[in-house]
Amino acid sequence: MTIRHALRLSVAVAAPLLLVACQSAGPDFQAISLNQAQGAAGNIESLTAAVNASPQNPEVYNVRGTAYGQAGQYGRAVDDFTRAVQIDPNYYQAYANRALVLRQEGKLSEAAADYSRALQINPNYDTAYIGRGNIYRVAGRNREALADFQRAIDLNTTDPRAYHNRGLLYQIDGQHRQAIEDFSTAISMEANSPEPYSARSISYLALKNVDDARDDINRALQLDNAKAEYWVNQGLILEAAGETSKAYRAFARGAQLDPKYAPARDGMGRTQSGAGAPAASS
Repeated sequence: MTIRHALRLSVAVAAPLLLVACQSAGPDFQAISLNQAQGAAGNIESLTAAVNASPQNPEVYNVRGTAYGQAGQYGRAVDDFTRAVQIDPNYYQAYANRALVLRQEGKLSEAAADYSRALQINPNYDTAYIGRGNIYRVAGRNREALADFQRAIDLNTTDPRAYHNRGLLYQIDGQHRQAIEDFSTAISMEANSPEPYSARSISYLALKNVDDARDDINRALQLDNAKAEYWVNQGLILEAAGETSKAYRAFARGAQLDPKYAPARDGMGRTQSGAGAPAASS
């Protein structure tokens, strides 16, 4: 496999990987705030007391559903959000919160339907456009995803995910200058999230701007050095710069973090001879 082929592969696999990363490593901008304290048993107990005291108040179910979601109790979270919209069928935030939990459970069609319902109630709810756009993007429905991210941006969203995810779509289409602009906007909104730095490094590399690519991937690794994808991207950049030995070590680190990550293994295969490493056993 050539480095040019590897670069195309890196862009192709970036989208689903970065979606997961946004849920775990970087700050979360979903309807549910991913604050672990909200899922603490004591907090859920106090919220249950609030539900018992006001059983017809949809807001207390929405808040407790958020806490259940934080605790990984997705079934109970869905039940609470469902109760909230039963009490108030126009509670669009509860639909979006339920959509997020359904997405975590892998129920993507149901999640998309909930986001759509939230948007029927409030067509200006940028969070729902971004959430639904992510589902479309992972499903390969790029045109629909782009329309949703664009709508959120047209609504003057302050959520960096809209720009980051639109940038990923531009990147897949080879529109790297537009992608760089979007990743840069996402970074200006949230400078401590590693995902847009890593993604921007790949577009810089595609434009043969190795220096800026190197700066970006190094920044991503400063923010999070536990992602195999970031180490592989660093390996691609070092490989393009002719630094084969360093590239091999970066790919090897990626493979160590995720032994099943094919781009890491492929990178090691391309660079092992130049790095003086022993041939990998088959």
